[in-house]
Amino acid sequence: MSDDLLARARTWLAEDPDPETRAELAALIDAEDLAELGDRFAGMLQFGTAGLRGELGAGPMRMNRAVVVRAAAGLAAYLKRQGRAGGLVVVGYDARYKSADFARDTAAVMTGAGLRAAVLPHPLPTPVLAFAIRHLGAVAGVEVTASHNPPRDNGYKVYLGDGSQIVPPADAEIAAEIAAVGALADVPRPADGWETLDGAVLDAYLARTDAVLAPGSPRTARTVYTAMHGVGKDTLLAAFARAGFPEPVLVAEQAEPDPAFPTVAFPNPEEPGAMDLAFAKARESDPDLIVANDPDADRCAVAVRDGGDWRMLRGDEVGALLAAHLVQRGARGTFAESIVSSSLLGRIAEKAGLAYEETLTGFKWIARVEDLRYGYEEALGYCVDPDGVRDKDGITAALLVTELASELKERGRTLLDLLDDLAVEHGLHATDQLSVRVEDLSVIADAMRRLREHPPTELGGLAVTEAEDLTKGTESLPPTDGLRYTLDGARVIVRPSGTEPKLKCYLEVVEPVGSHAGLADARARAAARLAGIKRDLSAAAGI
Repeated sequence: MSDDLLARARTWLAEDPDPETRAELAALIDAEDLAELGDRFAGMLQFGTAGLRGELGAGPMRMNRAVVVRAAAGLAAYLKRQGRAGGLVVVGYDARYKSADFARDTAAVMTGAGLRAAVLPHPLPTPVLAFAIRHLGAVAGVEVTASHNPPRDNGYKVYLGDGSQIVPPADAEIAAEIAAVGALADVPRPADGWETLDGAVLDAYLARTDAVLAPGSPRTARTVYTAMHGVGKDTLLAAFARAGFPEPVLVAEQAEPDPAFPTVAFPNPEEPGAMDLAFAKARESDPDLIVANDPDADRCAVAVRDGGDWRMLRGDEVGALLAAHLVQRGARGTFAESIVSSSLLGRIAEKAGLAYEETLTGFKWIARVEDLRYGYEEALGYCVDPDGVRDKDGITAALLVTELASELKERGRTLLDLLDDLAVEHGLHATDQLSVRVEDLSVIADAMRRLREHPPTELGGLAVTEAEDLTKGTESLPPTDGLRYTLDGARVIVRPSGTEPKLKCYLEVVEPVGSHAGLADARARAAARLAGIKRDLSAAAGI
């Protein structure tokens, strides 16, 4: 067994194109570190609808240049099999470790395979890449990013020519082509021949952001902004300047790209502590709201003053606010969200006479909704201009929420006032999440198995009226690994994260509210309900 493992490691070493990972792997082989080698050679990093995502390092179970060259070669073969030979593939990348190398390797492989490749001029937000695919008439796009994962990770997202991320069966078909790639020496990788785009594509993206705002709307709200050590700052500042908003006050410590993400444990605005520096800057500068992007700027977080201090709005709260704003502006078309997001969006759409759809989790599904006008999911992702960017976009979402805050400010009101109005009109929709990060993925599998074998009959004092295993699919949803529990006045969904080692449980309680005077009591009842559901669900899942 050890001889076979060392032989496989030496074979991989011989064709690894990166001196850094070659040295890393050579040291493991020399030390005969069988435990570490066993982990790295336990299989191949699996390509799925989220593309690739994993820890940087040597070997087939890590993100590295050898894995990326194989992925690019498989994607090129898939595109040619689909009749796209000679088509354009646009490549974007963030500022993480190795991102520029992975982008360059992808462009080389596409060029060597007879496709045309164009690389964005420097690290830019993911939505700029999603925009560029349709703007340039590309047959596919690749974004090198691990979004808000820890610093040691990187990833590889694939879009097809409609500008949205891949869904089945394309993922399995690309994965099969990747598996069929032989020796890396047989993958042509010319030293040049692709195009490095200039600033025109970013200019076109910024021009498109004009479509997000209403002509002549107020642009007075003052913001504090953090880029979370990512690539959002320059694009967001340019978009805000173009729109005529006051220049955002920057969280200087997090403004510039830094792949080490030194001020946060995890570079995700939802994680505890990630927004602390932004809150400190807001206490100092007294803005109307705080806006944050995640490192690749496809997500947008919003925080507001609530009583004496600042708090993050939940993704569901921002989702409802943007929906209400678009309805007030006369938006037509379909409003859509993932099944783990608040049912409040459906109530807003119904009242406005708009079509509404629920999809599986992920913008790859939301973006495919017919006649989409607005889509969101609770993990801080908002698509407010689907004709421009068919994916979540943290830049245009920031523009739209700042326009809404400006309009409310002109009337002496706030985002929290509008949330109160929505609660009185549609019922208080309170959401929460039980999210467990694990080192050992078997913990997640065990929890899902336990819930399937012994489904709860009651959570938080509410009877479970329906328990659905989503692996079987429903009338409107394809199969997915998840469980949905319907309770009297509440809903729970449990699923493994698609991009991180986490088990995620999404909770929603709906409390009727007769008037603004009843809001405090309704919130207290909802908080108690959510706490009870969370406690009972945790016990039922054994987490």
